[in-house]
Amino acid sequence: MNTPMVIRIGICGLGTVGQGVWKHLSRIRPELEARLGVKLELTRASVRDRRKKRSVTIPAGKLTTDSLAVATDPNIDIVCELIGGTTVARDVTLGALACGKVVVSANKALICKHGAEIFETARRHGGHFLFEASVAGGIPLIKALREGLVANRFPLIYGILNGTCNYILTQMEEQDAPYSAILGEAKQLGYAEADESLDVLGWDTAHKASVLTFLAHGTWVKPEQMIVEGIDRITPGDFKNASALGYGIKLLAVITRDFTTGELSVRVHPTLLPESHVVAKVSGVFNAVSVQGDVAGTTLYIGRGAGQDATASAVISDLVDAVSLLKNDRRAFITARKRPGPARPALACRLAPPEHIRGRYYLRLTVSDEPGVLAKIATALAAQHVSIASVIQSAQEPAGAASLVLTTHQSDERAIGTTLRRLSRLSCVLEKPLLLRIGDFSE
Repeated sequence: MNTPMVIRIGICGLGTVGQGVWKHLSRIRPELEARLGVKLELTRASVRDRRKKRSVTIPAGKLTTDSLAVATDPNIDIVCELIGGTTVARDVTLGALACGKVVVSANKALICKHGAEIFETARRHGGHFLFEASVAGGIPLIKALREGLVANRFPLIYGILNGTCNYILTQMEEQDAPYSAILGEAKQLGYAEADESLDVLGWDTAHKASVLTFLAHGTWVKPEQMIVEGIDRITPGDFKNASALGYGIKLLAVITRDFTTGELSVRVHPTLLPESHVVAKVSGVFNAVSVQGDVAGTTLYIGRGAGQDATASAVISDLVDAVSLLKNDRRAFITARKRPGPARPALACRLAPPEHIRGRYYLRLTVSDEPGVLAKIATALAAQHVSIASVIQSAQEPAGAASLVLTTHQSDERAIGTTLRRLSRLSCVLEKPLLLRIGDFSE
């Protein structure tokens, strides 16, 4: 009888996700071993503080404060990088890949900032980098792009990629409550970090959009190259206005590609979606992503996008893939199907200029409540050929002010940007205008 291969696993970082991986992997290890025909060993884990109380019991001899030692340990085959950030995590990832190991990561910020270097290191040294947990938590979105939809090109990918923002927007609408109150509630429930800016200003979603863009189109688009806007200026009144127009509001990542011109656009911003749209109905901490393929048509993925269990599920999924790779070819485990690059080789593409990014817009203005204001606003829009589709006007605090909500016909980002600057200079406009995009997506 053959002795089963022993696969040794090291975990760098025992925070919420790391503890979830240790807990669930320990629980289902007998089933995985029977299915995979190997022995799985949780060999070592790195932590910042050995004395800290944790939700899982780990023998003291398996804990270390030296993450790089775990990454480069010759007795460890698979390294889970669950540290977060882009400094120590980068050292751990590159160190393990330089040793020819498999690295499993949930770190979208690391991939966004150092992805090209990581994948090149994996290729050069025969290592492998798996990152299903980095986008959309427990939803197998990355596997769908790299494997299930490999025959497709993707003219449109869009969706909710941040559960914190989706929870806040859902509760603002349902409770008719201001952003600040719901943010405080989200922090108490553990849905928002003490410093919420990465989530609510759109940067977390932008990191994930960067990863998806690379997988779908083979090119890196950094967050600073995108339109990135957050949810912090949205008010309960915006939900009422949107509802009156037949829309809900969601923070979306939107990735579009014109395969005729080769132009690519990557955006993150609050978006008005028709209330009947499936994605508009996704509430709470859930994520939802719509993927339009030129062969398969539109596929939709909905599930928990964050949290210990959802993310641990995705990490363990990658661990199972890693075990299969190691078992099938112990010395050279990179195959064409599992290469750590994009879903297909990069085709020539370039970022679309603002004037080529077209759409309709929702514009909220706080203005002086006096005759002639609407005419001044309309003149500023007409100067950039921005056409008004509808107008909602209501009294606004303080006395003497009014809320003016406009929707536009088709325009473009350059024209609307110039229009906003012109409006901000008008004396009758009392506050910075709020601009939201209208999502004219087919199901």
